[in-house]
Amino acid sequence: MDPSYLFLEEDEIKTRAEELYKRMTACDLCPKKCGVNRIAGELGACRVGTKPVVASYGAHFGEESFLVGGCGSGTIFFSFCNLSCVYCQNWEISQKGRGEEISSLQLARIMLELQRSGCQNINLVTPTHQVAAIVEAISIAVHMGLALPVVYNSSGYESVDTLKVLDKIIDIYMPDFKYGSDKMAEKYSKAKSYTRVAKSSLAEMYRQVGALKIDNGVACRGVFVRHLVLPNGISESKRVLQLISSVSKDIPINIMNQYHPAYKAHNFAQLNRRITVSEYHEVVHEAQNFGLTVVS
Repeated sequence: MDPSYLFLEEDEIKTRAEELYKRMTACDLCPKKCGVNRIAGELGACRVGTKPVVASYGAHFGEESFLVGGCGSGTIFFSFCNLSCVYCQNWEISQKGRGEEISSLQLARIMLELQRSGCQNINLVTPTHQVAAIVEAISIAVHMGLALPVVYNSSGYESVDTLKVLDKIIDIYMPDFKYGSDKMAEKYSKAKSYTRVAKSSLAEMYRQVGALKIDNGVACRGVFVRHLVLPNGISESKRVLQLISSVSKDIPINIMNQYHPAYKAHNFAQLNRRITVSEYHEVVHEAQNFGLTVVS
């Protein structure tokens, strides 16, 4: 199955990038809607201007098997984030901003380099706040021969209006669904109205690409969700599973057990330990009870 963007009218992706850049004059690209003029150099919660900031890129073999295939997922790690998770496992990149500011042309060349190396897809990690530059880079890369599915690997805290601009540009959506409680989301990630936002975002993603489709062992289109189990029931996983299943039971979920105290987690007693085996298996069991398919 060819990527959807190959069937768009010429320069359609460029036009959408221009639309996203215009919105950055009073930025509302994510649900935080900071309203700052990023074009003029003002910085909002994400602390990024107009140019993409990249921490690293390369073939990644630690993703889900249906993303990795035989040659790896072409992963691009973007610096900074629109969330502020106190336990972030990649805090040096997402919170401290380790990385290099580059141009959209350079980003397009990175995508093409990953394609030439045989990667199965272009995997955009934490793209939300840099989406204008990313779409511009995709526009450039398509004219230079890009023909891989694009994976939008995000926190799940998205603006539906922004996601609509990505329709037929993104082939695979891979959002987190972190919390089933707005209180916990605001306390630990500074994300207001998280459950409403995450559910509506997931519904829009599903509307665009539907259930996950796998061809010869590799995903080519669709949506699936990641859920990191936090200790002491902080993530309120049962509610997360209920919200996902209310969008569609056809959305697979990867229930992740690799949580460990990182970044500022040691300042919070409830977060200052790994999860137990029983905590993990309880969530897996609940997912099955909701009729969801658990993947890894």
